[in-house]
Amino acid sequence: MTSLVALEATELSPQERELRRQVREYLAERLPAGSYHVGLGMSGGIDREFSRDLGRRGWLGMAFPKPYGGGRTAVERLIVVEELLAVGAPVGWHWIADRQSGPNIAANGTDAQKDRFLPRIAAGELCFAIGMSEPDSGSDLASLRTRAVPVDGGWRVNGTKVWTTGAFEATHLLALFRTSDDRHQGLTQFIVDRHQPGVTVSPITFIDGNADFCEVAFEDVFIPDDMRLGAVGAGWGQNTGELVLERGGVDRWMSLVPILERWAASVSDEGSTSAYEDLGAITARCWSFHGMSLSIARMVDAGTSPSLEAALVKDMATRFEQECIEIVTRHLGHSPDLGSPDPYEALLARAVLVGPSWTIRGGTTEILRNIVAKGLGL
Repeated sequence: MTSLVALEATELSPQERELRRQVREYLAERLPAGSYHVGLGMSGGIDREFSRDLGRRGWLGMAFPKPYGGGRTAVERLIVVEELLAVGAPVGWHWIADRQSGPNIAANGTDAQKDRFLPRIAAGELCFAIGMSEPDSGSDLASLRTRAVPVDGGWRVNGTKVWTTGAFEATHLLALFRTSDDRHQGLTQFIVDRHQPGVTVSPITFIDGNADFCEVAFEDVFIPDDMRLGAVGAGWGQNTGELVLERGGVDRWMSLVPILERWAASVSDEGSTSAYEDLGAITARCWSFHGMSLSIARMVDAGTSPSLEAALVKDMATRFEQECIEIVTRHLGHSPDLGSPDPYEALLARAVLVGPSWTIRGGTTEILRNIVAKGLGL
């Protein structure tokens, strides 16, 4: 129980509020309404020039060490991300590299790896995908079977990854491979050139027509040892730390915010008591999740790894997002149409289709509750 009370109330400082104002002002000019396709949170579109523009402003890689383009805090990054997701910005190119691959390299990479990758991630030049899940493994990463075998000068990899978001566009993969039969200590992370011979990426068409989920096959892929991230067998611990960044952020409760804001603006027209009640409840819960994500970011800045808190927020927030889809659809009064000329109704229709996956990506609800239960000593 002690670790749960680590979620302490905190507020933004005047300097942090000023950063938020600057980002809002920039986005109002850079992404005027109608100039881009509004996305569902981190599933926003890919716009390489927009990502490079953020990089030039110092708003990518903010939590990297200063020599590599960072020197800011996890809280400052949260502020930028919160504003990007609030408008459904096209964050797809830089998202994974900025959120977790880059910080993982910063924490566990060699000096050569940091010099090679971090400045280019901070500049918005590189796009990373994560090679974790595998067929027949589900959320049990310790059961993965894609194996890296030591050979002269490096490693030879054979196997398959699946549900690798964005792999088709990625320049690199940060993948977890089995290097021995030990369930947890037999896993090692590698940085893989996405266009390397033997790497085959096959997009998987999702129910909404998008194909950003991919299957990635490795057939006798050679990876030089200098692209191994961290020590042999250290992948499980590194991966756990990486998942803290994936699970505890604002991206777990902001997928629907552009739709919610549009709906909130129409509630007075609807004029029903139930609409005001639902809006009040949603607003209160959004504010609570904001506070929890901010608290987790403060803990990261303090040098802790709040894996239990991140699992708790991810479980609660993704279920909240799914409830919001049901609420807004109910007030719409009919099933939203994917082909609607109203972009927000079309976006809601997409949310109806893909929303069930939100409690799966980044760890299923069952896995997260196991983590929380173990953290409570149950």
